Amino acid sequence: MSPEAGSNRVLLGRDILEAIKESGIEFVVSLPDITTSEGLLRPLADDPALRHVRVCKEDEGVAICAGLSFCGRRGLLMMQSTGMYDSVNAIRSVAVEYGLPICMLIGLQGALADEDPRESSKHIVRVAQPVLDALGVTQHLLQHAEDVARIRPAIDRAFAESRPVALLVGAMLPPHDET
Repeated sequence: MSPEAGSNRVLLGRDILEAIKESGIEFVVSLPDITTSEGLLRPLADDPALRHVRVCKEDEGVAICAGLSFCGRRGLLMMQSTGMYDSVNAIRSVAVEYGLPICMLIGLQGALADEDPRESSKHIVRVAQPVLDALGVTQHLLQHAEDVARIRPAIDRAFAESRPVALLVGAMLPPHDET
């Protein structure tokens, strides 16, 4: 983790990227996400250590990550919460019911820094965690630099137990070149 991240507690895309790579993720399947695009998706797309797969719909990403898991490969699906809502059936049927390690990094569009998403005044933010709870998907909220330490254990556990996991980015990441 970068020194400035630990001192000001700001969640930085480069720290998330390093944790993703340390967790053995080889493929990142993504759609643009306003919460993470500038701080994480752009640098990730240029990282030669990861294979970046762009998709048109989130449920396509669920299917690709499922296929990767059957091949013993680690994938991560990046999307925003609106896309998670669009792909609830794929998450339920493929990840939950088949018990597959679908790892999702979900940007909570409209979330504010240090806000408890469950108490947000924005409906789209407030219901994300309850929807994942209803599906039985384990989740981890990433809001501060110290939360990055949750990424690798969460991904490792998802693969060890063959269960889906959601990593929720709870605030807009600063652009990569500003970090």
